[in-house]
Amino acid sequence: MLSKFTLGILLAGACALAADRGQEIKLWTNGAPGSEGITADEVSTPSKDAKYAGMPGNFKVTHYPSIYVFLPPKEKANGTAMVVAPGGGHTQLVIDKEGWEVADWLNERGIAAFVLKYRLAKAPGVKYTLPNEVYADAARAIRMVRSRAEEWHVNPGKIGFIGFSAGGEVAGMVETRFDAGKPDSADPIERVSSRPDFNVLIYPWYRPGANKPDEPAIFPVAKDGPPVFMVCADDDRSHVEPTVKFYLELEAAHIPTEMHIYAYGGHGFGLRPTKKEAPVMKWPARLEEWMAERGITK
Repeated sequence: MLSKFTLGILLAGACALAADRGQEIKLWTNGAPGSEGITADEVSTPSKDAKYAGMPGNFKVTHYPSIYVFLPPKEKANGTAMVVAPGGGHTQLVIDKEGWEVADWLNERGIAAFVLKYRLAKAPGVKYTLPNEVYADAARAIRMVRSRAEEWHVNPGKIGFIGFSAGGEVAGMVETRFDAGKPDSADPIERVSSRPDFNVLIYPWYRPGANKPDEPAIFPVAKDGPPVFMVCADDDRSHVEPTVKFYLELEAAHIPTEMHIYAYGGHGFGLRPTKKEAPVMKWPARLEEWMAERGITK
């Protein structure tokens, strides 16, 4: 029979583990730059999936950028971490399908996941922009994970970024614009690098700041950008052409890049089965192989 002391320790441990799943941490304690003076509530709808009961399934208005922490079981953890950017056309965040589900998939493979709630540049009535507030949210998320790597038991040299659709555009921003941090900053988070160690773009839009595929991007491809893995479906015409163009620019800069264009699958498939047993559904297995091949998850 367990003593009260032992039972208390077990319960405390269980509570700690529960807090790790979906714990929200604001990226800026005293408010995000560009959101000064805003006190309005964020707007979200609850997830319809019983697995994520009590968690938002979709955001329509965001003002207070944050990450949601999902840590894998200690016996599975391999030290790799990924910031997860859901899509939604910058008018919403589809955070259950392209956030929580992805975090669970990563955790099952020993990878710590940090789901990013970034500000929406195309939500009604807001003045947020991709190169300013949205980029700042993504860069800050990477810095925060790296600055707290020891606490979350992750390797600060194995922190990646994965983005879906509009979140893929955010991933494009952190691929092409990053810095080593400001060692003299009063904010310890700002002292560390915002460069992801690897980057994953799933059915992404073109490139940061480009409203049309033939427009120049705000951020040119950096010569020292991290390796990239990209996926799209050929029948997703508004995204497949931009994906290929970005691939060619990465290749021109000699950035190690692997791209998969599947015959069909449409847009927004995430990790969910398609109506047909489409080959595109094999992309998660290929990503897992790619990470292992590159030593990311070893």
